[in-house]
Amino acid sequence: MDEITIEQFAAVDIRVGRIVRAADFPKARKPAYKLWIDFGELGIRQSSAQLTRRYGWEELEGRLVVAIVNLPPRQVADFRSEVLILGAVDGAGDVVLLRPDQDDVALGARIA
Repeated sequence: MDEITIEQFAAVDIRVGRIVRAADFPKARKPAYKLWIDFGELGIRQSSAQLTRRYGWEELEGRLVVAIVNLPPRQVADFRSEVLILGAVDGAGDVVLLRPDQDDVALGARIA
């Protein structure tokens, strides 16, 4: 794997957000959800996430997540995905969401 500089890492804006709404996304090529995530002062951003094998949409609402907020938006079918939610890939290829281990983290807090 190629090394990056600390300056390159610092350019990635990673923030804490809370999923405020989740919905099925039948128009996506691979099974996915549409998510709306509150990042505090940054506002609510949208994301398309392939989480359907591990999570039901109803258990996603209210959950804290960690996401990259400064990537260019991507168009996924008829939906604009504005942030990339981070997770670890398990042995089956499913994404396990990353989140702070305490719930009192401010929305929009930057990951350092």
